[in-house]
Amino acid sequence: MLKLKSLIINLLIPLSVGSLAGFLTMDSMKVYKNLNQPSFAPPSLLFPIVWTALYILMGISFYMVYESNLALKSKALKVYALQLMLNFIWPLIFFNAQLYLFSFIWLIFIWCLVLWMIILFYKIKPLSGYLQIPYLLWLTFAAYLNIGVYFLNK
Repeated sequence: MLKLKSLIINLLIPLSVGSLAGFLTMDSMKVYKNLNQPSFAPPSLLFPIVWTALYILMGISFYMVYESNLALKSKALKVYALQLMLNFIWPLIFFNAQLYLFSFIWLIFIWCLVLWMIILFYKIKPLSGYLQIPYLLWLTFAAYLNIGVYFLNK
């Protein structure tokens, strides 16, 4: 049975985290646009669209796990919270601090946490794990862009 209030809250958490990160890095976008970009770098307009979709999938997936009664739920929710916190910090490191190599290493750590989260979510409810695969793929692409910016602008 769908619990609408719980679903809305679970959607608002990642969307709020992403919105706050976007707000805090807004002024740094001018710097980013002037950097040498790796090939296949998408237009800046695409980033908020993709991240919004990923945060929605994240919220739906989180809702499925949150509403489960399995013992693994506690560990899965901790990994989810940790990756979301590190995800929030990454744009501050990349855009605001312009620490491109460090942000790449940070991103690899997030990637590993998300893979762990997918495995845990899958064990609780397979669909919740599958819903995180686009996030992992996007992080892989973001890592390519991140390391490309590092090498093209050092």
